[in-house]
Amino acid sequence: MNRTITFNTISLPQSNWSFPFHTILPCRNSTDITVFLVTSYTLETIIGVLGNMCFIGILARHKEKAIVTNVFITNLIASDFVMCIFCLPFTVVTVLLNYWIFGEAMCRMTSFIQCTSLTVSILSLLLIALERHQLIINPMGWRPSLSQAYLGIAIVWIFASFLSLPFVTNSTLINFFFEQFYMTDSYASKAICVCSWPTEEYRLTYATVLLLLQYCIPLFFIVVCYLHIYFRLQKREAMFEKKHNYNCRAIHLKQINILLALMVIAFAVCWLPLHVFNSIDDWNYKIIPHCLHDLIFSLCHLVAMASACINPIIYGFLNKNFKKEVKALILNCQHHSSAQEHEMMPTSTRQTEVSKDSLLSSQQNPIRPL
Repeated sequence: MNRTITFNTISLPQSNWSFPFHTILPCRNSTDITVFLVTSYTLETIIGVLGNMCFIGILARHKEKAIVTNVFITNLIASDFVMCIFCLPFTVVTVLLNYWIFGEAMCRMTSFIQCTSLTVSILSLLLIALERHQLIINPMGWRPSLSQAYLGIAIVWIFASFLSLPFVTNSTLINFFFEQFYMTDSYASKAICVCSWPTEEYRLTYATVLLLLQYCIPLFFIVVCYLHIYFRLQKREAMFEKKHNYNCRAIHLKQINILLALMVIAFAVCWLPLHVFNSIDDWNYKIIPHCLHDLIFSLCHLVAMASACINPIIYGFLNKNFKKEVKALILNCQHHSSAQEHEMMPTSTRQTEVSKDSLLSSQQNPIRPL
């Protein structure tokens, strides 16, 4: 099942409460492990926020030339950005303190938002795969328009929100008394963000539904689409090579599909360890050593959260236009900085610099949009 800001959970005997396993038995983590986890989560937060903001900003600059694939990619990046904002910072603090300090409203909303963002991410990848499949397999047939793409995105967000509603209704705060284990009152009555499921059957059913809808089923259709695309392109390539006419457009199309397929592979690989861990924990948590439970979960969670940071990196390395836009942003920032210095120059110096700037600007080529 989807676990987000708190450590992974189990159900107490004769109770519907679920809360962090590390609160049941006292297991001390070393300082090195805590420093590693906090540092890793902090770096992921910074990279994820800055990378996705940069990506969204570049795509927004060319919204007048938006195409369906870019609209879906923007939606994917937006969901990753929301994940970075509403998951990683809260996780850093929870890992550091081992209890919840953000109040009951945020306890309910963070789990809901994170589950929604994850669902939107995988469904955005599915929409991209379906659009590419239609474009390549049936180029003369129906293709979604921009308005239909926006409608599809709205439906995805509504569906993801509906799927995540149980976290709003079942998440709550409880006060758990730590002093019986730690022989001190410094941890007494600390709040813990938990999920109180109505029954054990409800919890397991919901966990299974999330696993199927957030991972297994979408990835199955995505793999089918890209395999179909791959074999079709291989067939076309063989045909063009016989005619010695394998043009640049076909090569460019193949590169785009490789880029998009890498995004899917990155998502699948990053989320696989956490889904495996959660499945084991849901169905037979006793096989996981209790003192390693939180550490294993945190490491799996770190790998999963990397998926929210990796798309701008993949896209940036493999897309030449994206690289040009990043360079343009950097040069633009430098230009504004030099312009401020220019305004502070004496009049005689400014006149000579203006002539140089005008000459240089006339020699620059316009940057091609994404």
